[in-house]
Amino acid sequence: QEQLVESGGGSVQPGGSLRLSCAAAETTLDYYAIGWFRQAPGKVREAVACISSKSGTRAFTDSVRGRFTISRDNAKNTVDLQMNDLKPEDTGVYYCAATRGYYVCSGDVRETDFGSWGQGTQVTVSS
Repeated sequence: QEQLVESGGGSVQPGGSLRLSCAAAETTLDYYAIGWFRQAPGKVREAVACISSKSGTRAFTDSVRGRFTISRDNAKNTVDLQMNDLKPEDTGVYYCAATRGYYVCSGDVRETDFGSWGQGTQVTVSS
């Protein structure tokens, strides 16, 4: 069903950290731009972070800039989202998505830009 699979979600207290991974069994992710999106209950899905192919341009939404880092681990064929200083408003289901065509992560990152999606992983931040 899904080309991609997310892992690393869980429950953490405010100020804590989680590291999410996006993996693909039969696709070399280094050739793809990868976006991370999240959706909270009752809210629209929003872009969180993006990394261009070959670890090019990175982009972050304002609410996570300085707290989240996106990177590639090509030995493991994953794209990771390191989330630090987590806040309750970071709670939601996190998805990774991939696009192979020429794509620079800059400005608006829209879910319609991406053709392959994972199933999502839950992140809960609460006291």
